[in-house]
Amino acid sequence: MTTALPDHAAQPRRYSTVAIVLHWLLALVILAMFAVGLYMTDLPFSPQRLKLYNWHKWAGVTFLALTLLRLVWRLTHRPPALPVAVTRTMPGWQHRAYHATHHLMYLLFFAVPLVGWAYSSAAGFPIVWFGQLPLPDLLPVNKELAELIKPLHKYLALALMALAGLHIAAAIKHQWVDRDGLLERMLPGGR
Repeated sequence: MTTALPDHAAQPRRYSTVAIVLHWLLALVILAMFAVGLYMTDLPFSPQRLKLYNWHKWAGVTFLALTLLRLVWRLTHRPPALPVAVTRTMPGWQHRAYHATHHLMYLLFFAVPLVGWAYSSAAGFPIVWFGQLPLPDLLPVNKELAELIKPLHKYLALALMALAGLHIAAAIKHQWVDRDGLLERMLPGGR
């Protein structure tokens, strides 16, 4: 006679290789996009500024596509459960903040590039992905609307960076203060 294993025993202890690669790739892309976005907005009108704006838009569309892939992967592949050491010691408010932060980050992963795309469309600057593939405009050209959308893109990006900072701070806390093994689930090459 065999006994069934508890449900948590069937769950993986770590994220899949695909999930890990997408996580770290998107982290690098988003940090680079944010840095370029801050830098390019202060440049005077020049070929360099135009080039950076195009790169920023290409990276944003790429980020959007990778985020969609990541979401599909996440919905079709069960993530690991939180380590027992975490669930045993994490206060309820931190557990709720953990879930809320992840959900808000996913929302912003879509909102920031889509609002940027909408701004580019309304401003009359079409996106030609990597200079090869013209993408459809999300909105008709409307300069007044573009001026309303522009700060929204900035504020959503700032909100995303704030949440990413919170995410990083929490990971560091779990790794070096709590020492509860939470970060190992997402590190490459782990056991």
